[in-house]
Amino acid sequence: MTTNLEDLTNQLLEAAQKAGADAADAMALKGTSVSIDVRQGKLEHAERSEAVDIGLRVLVGQRQANVSASDTKPETIRVMAERAIAMAKEAPEDPYIGLASSDQIATAWDLDALELCDPTAEPDPSDLQSDAAEAEAAALAIEGISQVQSASAGYGQTEVQLAASNGFSGHYARSDRGTSCVAIAGTGAAMERDYDGDGRIFQADLRSPEDIGQSAAHRALARLNAKQPPTGAFPVLFDERISSSLIGHLLGASNGAAIARGSSWLLNALGEDVLPKGISLIEDPHRPRVSGSRPFDAEGLATKKRAIVDNGTLSGWTLDLANARKLGLESTANAARGVGGPPSPSTWNVALTQGEKSRDDLIREMGTGLLVTSLIGSTINPNTGDYSRGAAGLWIENGEITHAVNECTIAGNLRDMLKSIVPANDARTYLSRIVPSLLVEGMTLAGQ
Repeated sequence: MTTNLEDLTNQLLEAAQKAGADAADAMALKGTSVSIDVRQGKLEHAERSEAVDIGLRVLVGQRQANVSASDTKPETIRVMAERAIAMAKEAPEDPYIGLASSDQIATAWDLDALELCDPTAEPDPSDLQSDAAEAEAAALAIEGISQVQSASAGYGQTEVQLAASNGFSGHYARSDRGTSCVAIAGTGAAMERDYDGDGRIFQADLRSPEDIGQSAAHRALARLNAKQPPTGAFPVLFDERISSSLIGHLLGASNGAAIARGSSWLLNALGEDVLPKGISLIEDPHRPRVSGSRPFDAEGLATKKRAIVDNGTLSGWTLDLANARKLGLESTANAARGVGGPPSPSTWNVALTQGEKSRDDLIREMGTGLLVTSLIGSTINPNTGDYSRGAAGLWIENGEITHAVNECTIAGNLRDMLKSIVPANDARTYLSRIVPSLLVEGMTLAGQ
């Protein structure tokens, strides 16, 4: 089987041209993944996969179609191109589709500076099993932990090759290594569970399995003897490990595809304040050793740092080429795609301005309210921003944690919530989304 990804994309483009495409782009992915699960100190499940996937997008006039396959034989590539052309001829016309012009495409980048792939050799499965077993043992060693639901470790590496008939051709590889643990505290109907985990590009950066197991255990123990909170309006502090979901809603609402459809609660909000003054949301796709970094987007445009929110003010949409054309704007080089579909806008690494106070400081200052550590379900109106989610966490009384809380709902409106956030200073700066714990005043809690 041919595994040279550049050769594969060139073959795909040549086949598309022969089949009658006016323009085309091709993607080839080569991936390896290994995962190990341990239970009660013994290997429970081991899985390894290796695959090469290819995708082709053809344009015939202002019509397009996508096809993909995991078979890379020349005959398969020829048939893919022919089917794609036949599909494109039946597709509706779209005046906004099209490849980047030659002066838009990236021509140079520094992969070494991004450090997307660990040069260290693939870990032996026994090393992964040892990591998972250590995490499990560390959790079980904490008094009050009755069992570990799962302890896992994994490794993956993916090569990406993108080429287009406009002359663009680019390649990069990325790796990942992770460990996770889910611990259960208590027994019978009183059992509670929680988790911890870590995933990094470089194996040397990974937290220790012992630390992960102990953290999962302590989080599970903190959830024991949970009660429903009172119903009313209270301050809500979103813990750092789930606070990025709030910023995720802002990113979704400022996505160019949602704006072009007219289905966003941030429609017509460009230039308006959406966060408090002094707080910015910065996208930087060039941070080294971070999973969201990349040298170019899925349309071959050079990625770049930009402000999504600048000093509280919404300063731009997240755009690929097609949605930029719909809105009469320029692409922000945020096109993402897989082998099976066309590009669409997506954000890379983002960082929210951190505050000066710690999470503990905010807890002391919030008086009585809820520290949310997990969220379930979701009822969010994409047009109005009305927000309602099931929540669990810890109750705060007179600035101190008193007991665990579950079976409650928190509600508000995202425009109001985000404009009143108070950030802590506890964000993990190695994540793709750097978002600290966020305090939101006056949310509605539905409990007892």
